[in-house]
Amino acid sequence: MDLVKRLVFIGGGHSHAIALRLWGQSPLKNVQLTLISDVTHTPYSGMLPGHIAGFYDFAETHIDLPSLARYSQAQFCLAKANFIDTEKCQVICNNSLQIPFDYLSIDIGSIPAVDNVIGAKEYAIPAKPVPIFREGWQEILKKAVSNPNNPLNIVIVGGGAGGVELALNMQSRLAKILNSSSNLNLSLIHRGKKLLPAHNNWVGQRLENIFKQRGIRLYLSTDVTAVQADRIICSSGLILPMDYTVWVTTASAPSWIKASGLLTDEKGFILVNNYLQSLSHPHIFAVGDIATIPDYPRPKAGVFAVR
Repeated sequence: MDLVKRLVFIGGGHSHAIALRLWGQSPLKNVQLTLISDVTHTPYSGMLPGHIAGFYDFAETHIDLPSLARYSQAQFCLAKANFIDTEKCQVICNNSLQIPFDYLSIDIGSIPAVDNVIGAKEYAIPAKPVPIFREGWQEILKKAVSNPNNPLNIVIVGGGAGGVELALNMQSRLAKILNSSSNLNLSLIHRGKKLLPAHNNWVGQRLENIFKQRGIRLYLSTDVTAVQADRIICSSGLILPMDYTVWVTTASAPSWIKASGLLTDEKGFILVNNYLQSLSHPHIFAVGDIATIPDYPRPKAGVFAVR
């Protein structure tokens, strides 16, 4: 009689969602599948800007993981993984739950680096994980709806694709709520010399012109040194008053990945081979932003992770 192998997925990212769907269509024999996720609904990041702008509602932009798990005949475990015991082959979760595995796949995305700026962790709303950002966004919307005549100061830190998309779509949504466009003071701070540094100069210049036309204040070549409860402080001496700060900076990996003993790059992302296997633990796989293929480095952005 064949032994049952235990396959565990950590995270309900895009790759795992696709794998679960395909598994439901054609399950493998003698494999027990478990999905660990700290949320029941995972967002499709490509639709997030449209959700922020109000084009799509929650149900249209999120995948129901428990339903998907049932379809694939997988066990769904609502928990947050915070350590991998690679010797005992167990995933340790925040509720002290220990889940054994023979094979493990990790698809948990990335988070903005906030530890290097004073107050960012306490006062800024990170763009990822998306559920945490969405909670902050709902708070912003609630304040705008409750006080449409009051000024609203929002600062976005980070001028990559994520920061630019959020700035434009947040303005589009809030402009429909506030009674006057002058009530919205939206600023974007970027340490680089141009927006979207990974794109050509025409794209960056075009977006700068759009920001100017739409009244979004842009501060380039500016480093944020501290975030306080009501203001942003920059190395140039610039101080911006704010009600909310949205953090969309360089991607980082959760510290528990490296603490688990997996081989990582200098930023803490799991190093994998061309088959997405950990270079240090071949029975562990990683996909999406959390993984780095040394021979094929890619930006930590959803479109590249899916590709």
